[in-house]
Amino acid sequence: MHGQENLTLLTDLYQLTMAQSYFREQQLEEATFSLFIRSYPPNRGYFVAAGLRQVLDYLERFSFDNAALDYLAAQRIFTDDFLHYLSGLKFTGEVWAISEGRLFFKDEPVIEVTAPVIQSQIAETFIINQVHLQSMIATKASRCVHAASGRPVVDFALRRTHGTDAGMKVARASYLAGFAGTSNVMAGHTYGVPIVGTMAHSFVMSFEREIDAFRAYAASFPRGTILLIDTYDTLAGARNAATVGKEMAERGDNLIGVRIDSGDLPAQARAVRQILDDAGLRQAKILGSGGLDEYDLVDFSATQAPFDSYGVGTKMGTSADAPWTDMSYKMVEYAGRPVQKLSAEKISWPGKKQVFRRWDDQQQRLGDILGLRGEIFADSEPLLEKVMENGRPLKSPTLASSREKFLEEFHRLDDAVKAVRDPAAYPLEYSDSLRKLQRQVSETIKQQGAS
Repeated sequence: MHGQENLTLLTDLYQLTMAQSYFREQQLEEATFSLFIRSYPPNRGYFVAAGLRQVLDYLERFSFDNAALDYLAAQRIFTDDFLHYLSGLKFTGEVWAISEGRLFFKDEPVIEVTAPVIQSQIAETFIINQVHLQSMIATKASRCVHAASGRPVVDFALRRTHGTDAGMKVARASYLAGFAGTSNVMAGHTYGVPIVGTMAHSFVMSFEREIDAFRAYAASFPRGTILLIDTYDTLAGARNAATVGKEMAERGDNLIGVRIDSGDLPAQARAVRQILDDAGLRQAKILGSGGLDEYDLVDFSATQAPFDSYGVGTKMGTSADAPWTDMSYKMVEYAGRPVQKLSAEKISWPGKKQVFRRWDDQQQRLGDILGLRGEIFADSEPLLEKVMENGRPLKSPTLASSREKFLEEFHRLDDAVKAVRDPAAYPLEYSDSLRKLQRQVSETIKQQGAS
């Protein structure tokens, strides 16, 4: 799903059945939908916005081609006049969004879509699918970056992500959130993410002796050799790596480092560091990998384990400790009328909204205000920007620029909110105007229900 294929049928059936009912009733006015997350998963205190680029690409190409229409006709669910209507359907609306790489918090809309209701309704499934995955992964990845305390972290997740599209988006989202690179070669080609790799245990085992495997690899990559040293015995592997490293130095080549993928990683790293240093290879780096995530990395940092970088895979690529959020896409306005949901524990905020980020004189974050789009607050920055108008994108930032925005913004976030365990709550207020509108809409709904 990283190519140019038509994805308009990538939606839930009920989006299309509702669309036909809208069409039959000629209920075709503009509707605004807000995309937001209601609550934090365990040990989360913030989210990283990601996935907007894919949403805008999808909306710009939104159409039902002949194959899609033939398939829908064959289901014998939809009327001919509705299918004819779909044949000419394009997205003609506007999108307001928080830029990729910026931080957002619970209840804050990361995207608001305004378009004729059939367009904005059908788009729901794809929008949630893309933004949910990438924001969830970017958030997880940012936590790994923070926990590593300045040591580079690389994405090793591809083989265990949930399918090919997820593998691509994990590489993209993790790089957006500060990872140094990925093992995913296609992601490198598609997104321009630096690619990184070492060797597997199978390469070592294909040779009769470990040291011969190391020598062969060093001969192929004299300027980029990283040796995997835990196939048999990590310390013996480190001594073999040191021997090869010294041989390389005599030839004018350079052993970049070694990788440890199993065992008591901090203890092994300390012992390996000593072996390398004693061999005069103080410049050789130690890369840690093997089922790691931010909880491991923050503990390694706290004990000053001598790792220079990390490869993080499965647990990051699946966001293992928090594999989903309660991200929702709710209608907040129809035909100029603010609307809201009143279900127990799922009451929504009506109306088109804006998020205002407040700063103090030293440009340190004070907190956010969730308000209505037309409001103005002094000493604050509105985060939602118009990024699409009349179905055409207005902005197209690069992945590199979004990554820079993330690094700048994340640096300014309070460490207590970034904490890997039990983060502090980020200050979020709700404007008086928004609260008043919610009360008014709620009261109107209750009166209508009673009449």
